[in-house]
Amino acid sequence: MTGVGYDDFPDVEVSPPGEPVFRRSWRPVNLGEVLEGSWRPPAPTVGRRADGVGLFYPGKLHTVSSESEGGKTWFMLSVVLDELGRGNNVVYVDFEDDEGGIVGRLLTLGADRDALLRRFHYVRPDDALGGGVHLDDFVTLLRDTRPTLGVVDGVTEAMTLHGWSPNDNSDVAKFGRMLPRRLAAAGAASVSLDHVTKSNETRGRYSLGAVHKLNGLDGAAYVLENRTSFGVGLTGRSTVRIAKDRPGQLRKHALASSGGLHWMGDLVLTSHSEAFAEVEIVAPIETTSTEFRPTHLMGEICAVLEKHGPLSGAKIEALVKGKASSIRTAKTLLQVDGYVSDGSPHALLRPWDGGGIGDA
Repeated sequence: MTGVGYDDFPDVEVSPPGEPVFRRSWRPVNLGEVLEGSWRPPAPTVGRRADGVGLFYPGKLHTVSSESEGGKTWFMLSVVLDELGRGNNVVYVDFEDDEGGIVGRLLTLGADRDALLRRFHYVRPDDALGGGVHLDDFVTLLRDTRPTLGVVDGVTEAMTLHGWSPNDNSDVAKFGRMLPRRLAAAGAASVSLDHVTKSNETRGRYSLGAVHKLNGLDGAAYVLENRTSFGVGLTGRSTVRIAKDRPGQLRKHALASSGGLHWMGDLVLTSHSEAFAEVEIVAPIETTSTEFRPTHLMGEICAVLEKHGPLSGAKIEALVKGKASSIRTAKTLLQVDGYVSDGSPHALLRPWDGGGIGDA
C-alpha cells in the first residue's frame, strides 16, 4: 500500500467472516434483494437515546455541529460509552484535543478503564494522511479493529492540515473521501464534528463552510443548540435537532421543530464534581396537535427582545401584555424551541417565524 494516494485507494467493504475485500464499484449492483422484497433500509443502531432509540447508521456519513461549548464532544462521548458498553471498537481521530482531554472526560463519565485500553483507539495526527506509512497505519487499524463508530473531531483543523479549504465544495468532497468515507467503508458509523456559523439568522441547517458538508452526507446531520451552560457542579443542556436524515429512519422518533429541523432530544450533562459527571440524551417532550401554544405572546416576547435586547423575566412580563402565567408559558416554549436563551437576562437567539400550533 505504500505510496498509494487517496484517489487510488479502493473503498474497503467489510465482508465478515474473513478479511475486507476491495470493492470494484463500477460493476453493476446486484438488485436481487430489492426485487425479491428482502432488502431493508439501513437502521440507526449506533449510539442510543435514553429510551433506546438509535442515533447513527452503520457505514454511513454523519455530522454533529454546534457553536463552541455547544456540547458536540460530550454528545459523541455519550455515543462512545454506548458502543464500548456493547463490546464494540471505536476509532477516534482528534484534530483539536489530546488524549488527556478526551480520555479524561470519558473517565469522568465512568468509562471502564479496561474497555478504554482495549477498544478505544485514539489517533492524534500531526501530519497529513498522505499515501505512505500513515495511510498504511490507518488502514491496518480499521482492518484489525472493525469499529462500529469512527469519529473525526475538528473538521476545519483536519482540512487545514491537509491544505484544503472548508469553504470549497471540491476540497470538502476530497476530504470526505480521504477520511470520513474510509471509516464508513470499514463498516463504522462515520461522524464528523464541526462548527456552525456564529450568526443565528444565517445558520440554517449548515455547518461552517461549504454546502457540500451537508449535501454529501448519506446518513444524518445533527445540530446542537446550548440552552444551559456546561460546567463543574452544573447541569448543562443542549437541544439536539436533526438537520438531515437521508435514510429517513430517525425523524419518526423526533418532533417537528422550527426552520425545517426536527427535535431529536436533549443532551443533558450533570456534573457532580470535577471527577464525576453523568451524561444522557433524553427524548423530546411529546406534544399533541390540540395543545395550546400562545403563539401571539411568543411573537410579542421575541419582538420585545429584538427591540430592547436581553431582558430579565420580570421585565419581559412588564413589557408584554397578557397574563403573567401565559407569558411565562410562552417564554418556556420559546426556550425549548431555541428562540430564546434559558439564562437570565434572556436573549433572542433567532427571529420569530410564527411556527407552531397556537392561538393565532
